[in-house]
Amino acid sequence: MPQDITRVVIAGIDNEIENFSYTMQELKALAQANYMKVVMEISQKLPKPVSGTYFGTGKAEEIKNAALASEAETVIVNDELTPTQIRNLEKLTDLTVIDRTALILQIFASRARTKEAKLQVQIAQLQYQLPRLHTSSATKLDQQSAGGGYSNRGAGETKLELNRRVIEKRISHLKAQLKDIDKDHQIQRKQRDSSGIKTVALVGYTNAGKSTTMNGLLRLTGQEDDKQVFEKDMLFATLDTSVRKIHFKDNKEILLSDTVGFVSKLPHQLVKSFRSTLAEAAQADLLIQVIDGSDENARDMIATTEETLKEIGVTEIPMIYAYNKADLAGQSYPLLAGDSFTYSARDQASLEALIDLIKKEVFADYETHTYLIPFDQGRYVEALNQNAEILATEYLPEGTQITANLAQDLAGKLQTFLVQA
Repeated sequence: MPQDITRVVIAGIDNEIENFSYTMQELKALAQANYMKVVMEISQKLPKPVSGTYFGTGKAEEIKNAALASEAETVIVNDELTPTQIRNLEKLTDLTVIDRTALILQIFASRARTKEAKLQVQIAQLQYQLPRLHTSSATKLDQQSAGGGYSNRGAGETKLELNRRVIEKRISHLKAQLKDIDKDHQIQRKQRDSSGIKTVALVGYTNAGKSTTMNGLLRLTGQEDDKQVFEKDMLFATLDTSVRKIHFKDNKEILLSDTVGFVSKLPHQLVKSFRSTLAEAAQADLLIQVIDGSDENARDMIATTEETLKEIGVTEIPMIYAYNKADLAGQSYPLLAGDSFTYSARDQASLEALIDLIKKEVFADYETHTYLIPFDQGRYVEALNQNAEILATEYLPEGTQITANLAQDLAGKLQTFLVQA
């Protein structure tokens, strides 16, 4: 953790919504994920925010005094504020004001590693900045521009209008780059679709254990260490969607993806920007929603995940509700009840049960047939051995008789050799 850690006060309006306390706990965790130290938590009961200042003037004064007493220079507000609210609140408190959206954007910016993630975050940041422009930010925004002179622009154009044009142009440029990357992903997805490989996507709340689950499945199926994905006990430890092929002992295989985690009040700018990254979930044959079963707010986390999935158009895909961290919750595991699976991502028996559940769901359309393949058609025997689960093999005078569980497309190609029951 950095030595010059920022001391902050977190503050929010309690309008008596059911999960206010939970969102404040989450705000604290987000601040800590951004290497900040929360020294005070303040709330105000109001039916709705004050239009010009968000908090009432008396509460703003309380925040100012609390920050002064605890040597904090920043207040983080548990909501997305208007530009006017930020400016007025800064004047009332003499503090730097960061809203929830800006905090999440800061975290995403620090976590982005791939070119795609960096582009997505930059677009979201600029879209957030656009309505918050004012003339005092002119110098900073000029430095962020793509360059170029302004001599051909109207002499009467204000600095504010100029900065707006610079940002809008920058957003368009970044979106064009992101579109090119997305085209490559679409080609890759089409190639995977044509191969007939089933796809499974891990989705869910940030820090619920998606990456730990993925790494456990990779280890259990004998994948090399360099195929492991990054995991850490931290909100938004990784932003990149990782896709890995998992080959099972019975010759069945899937593509497993680990997607970016969700959080309540996820900024709409980020949801929109990360739509292409989350396309892996939209194209999946099965979703596994990984839930922190040890967290008392698990129900809110499920609601947040499903709301975000709906927002990006992910609907009507079969889903397993996988309640992770059963060992921390003191629950029995592994345990399956309907579409709910209780497990621990660090327990081998749990992972083996999860593999059985995945296979049962995604290979439900597989067929079991017996084929008699002449000895001079050996290539079909090889195709079965490589791509199907072989249940029995018998060598007869007429050829090789094989009973196998296999995909429908392969079964169609072997129709000629089918042994009628």
